[in-house]
Amino acid sequence: MAIQEIKVPDIGDFTDVPIIELHVQAGDSIQAEDPLITVESDKASMDVPAPKAGIVKEVKVKLGDSVSEGSTILMLETEAGAGDTGAGEKAAAPAGAEQKAPQPAAAPSAPPAPSTPSSTPSSAAPSGPIADFSRVHASPSARRIARELDVDLNRVPPTGLKGRVTNEDIQAFAKGGPPAPQPAAAAPAGGGEGMDLLPWPKVDFSKFGPVETKPLSRIKKISGANLHRNWVRIPHVTNHDEADITDLEEFRVQFNKANEKAGIKVSMLAFMIKAAVASLKQFPEFNASLDGDNLIYKQYYHIGFAADTPNGLVVPVIRDADQKGVVEIAQEMGSLAKLARDGKLKPDQMQGGCFTISSLGGIGGIYFTPIINAPEVAIMGVCRSYWKQVSPDGKQSEWRFTLPLSLSWDHRVIDGAAAARFNVHFANLLADMRRIIM
Repeated sequence: MAIQEIKVPDIGDFTDVPIIELHVQAGDSIQAEDPLITVESDKASMDVPAPKAGIVKEVKVKLGDSVSEGSTILMLETEAGAGDTGAGEKAAAPAGAEQKAPQPAAAPSAPPAPSTPSSTPSSAAPSGPIADFSRVHASPSARRIARELDVDLNRVPPTGLKGRVTNEDIQAFAKGGPPAPQPAAAAPAGGGEGMDLLPWPKVDFSKFGPVETKPLSRIKKISGANLHRNWVRIPHVTNHDEADITDLEEFRVQFNKANEKAGIKVSMLAFMIKAAVASLKQFPEFNASLDGDNLIYKQYYHIGFAADTPNGLVVPVIRDADQKGVVEIAQEMGSLAKLARDGKLKPDQMQGGCFTISSLGGIGGIYFTPIINAPEVAIMGVCRSYWKQVSPDGKQSEWRFTLPLSLSWDHRVIDGAAAARFNVHFANLLADMRRIIM
């Protein structure tokens, strides 16, 4: 037998990431890929898996500790010849990395807990559609256990750090145990530091009817602070326009139908990313960032897209989109969107964006004002396409499939004329994608 030091693998550029769940304790027997700890970056939770099987001899961290790449997690007793101390840690990546098996639900859960009851207790979620868990603060492994036990996360009282639902909370709830105590309510939001504003109103809402208090997810807390900063510090202006995508939509539908058996499906957003790259090349000030009195022009084209997840919006980034075709972009978007929904995006998969597209096409609306994702200087918002009757020559009218565009831009860097030209160029590319190859 040999004792090995298990460390935190590469988790991107983030340091001092807090541990929000411990999945093992001394004496536990674990298998490779079992979750050891769950850490949470600014945008996502991720499980750190075991690089190999063994018996946990000593846990070197505790709940709430902050760790970085290379931090020691535990000492693991492994079979002799399994490798030198520290070997294998680099090979392990946080859960959700591409090399992990494609069925995360099948991964065993590490924390000790009573065996699953043979029948579903009355406290478990009833059969039928599962409720929306978007406001529940829980790690990917906890959500997996909830699915396996058919537990409604909305009904599980949290006991974890910052109002997080832990694995033990779910298992106790599934067994019909006593509810865990609710965490203290967060302080009321609002106010403006250094601003002469009226105090945020304090209201006892329970006086007017039944209420339920739930903590904001960590993603929403951090995103809210970032959005507030961006809205206050960036002079936003939004230009609205529209693109005629009649021909492009017809081609997209035909392409997807022809490639249905191959499992290839391309969304309109993939074409928009290619159009964004071509527009950034035509208008380089949109592919820039402010640095004091300097403007940094980027020579690369990394495009972010807003992804809706149970915990809130995140922005995965398609890197080097200029070097990828529409099909490759669509496939990468699908992979990143799934990781985002499962809460398994790595921090470096949300960094380095030059320009962001926020699409509400699958939901509805016509126009909106997207908030710029600093340090970017512009963001494109798109809504649901609709049929519109137009008369190009003023005589005969025809129906065209129209995509609403909402371009928000930083007025410190971009002026109105440039923004209008950018929108027109973007729309023209979508109207005829052949322009991109010219």
